Amino acid sequence: MKKNIVFLLTLTCLQPLMAQVLVQDFKLTNVANNEWVSMANFQSCSGYAIIFTSNACPYDEYYRDRIKTLVNAYQGKIQFILINSHPDPEENTNAMKAAYQTWNIPVPYLADKDQQAMDCFAARKSPECFLVKSEAGKYRILYSGALDDNPQAAQQVTDSYLKRAIEALLANQAIAQPSNRAAGCAIRKK
Repeated sequence: MKKNIVFLLTLTCLQPLMAQVLVQDFKLTNVANNEWVSMANFQSCSGYAIIFTSNACPYDEYYRDRIKTLVNAYQGKIQFILINSHPDPEENTNAMKAAYQTWNIPVPYLADKDQQAMDCFAARKSPECFLVKSEAGKYRILYSGALDDNPQAAQQVTDSYLKRAIEALLANQAIAQPSNRAAGCAIRKK
């Protein structure tokens, strides 16, 4: 029993540190226009909301309108980037492009089929988001996890984790809850 308590306390104490990790930039192809995109392309923004997503996961579909609302609310302040790391056939770049055209979300949708970005961010779910800030050319994860507390019913959301983290970033305040468990479909490793 004592070992379990120590383990849980250690895990709880480490969780905020996990969200303060430095990550490397990536360079991936945007399926919307076949151009290379990296975080360095968007130097004038205050931060980046990197969201690992999918064409086929039902959880991603539940969140599509919520993501669009956030993109519109923080346009010009936070650069949103969607990344698809799923290796499944229905997630190929042609399917990604077709799905993206129906979403009407004006942000890059990047193909990460070698799972470079997924490994860099340690992303495991879809959707899973990471709020990143550039500091002297280095990229620090300030928040990681779920977008909010209700993956299936937008009208029943009581806590918008990503929105709250973005507001803290823009106000230059510490993020009270730097990580949450993402709920969604597992991203299968290649």
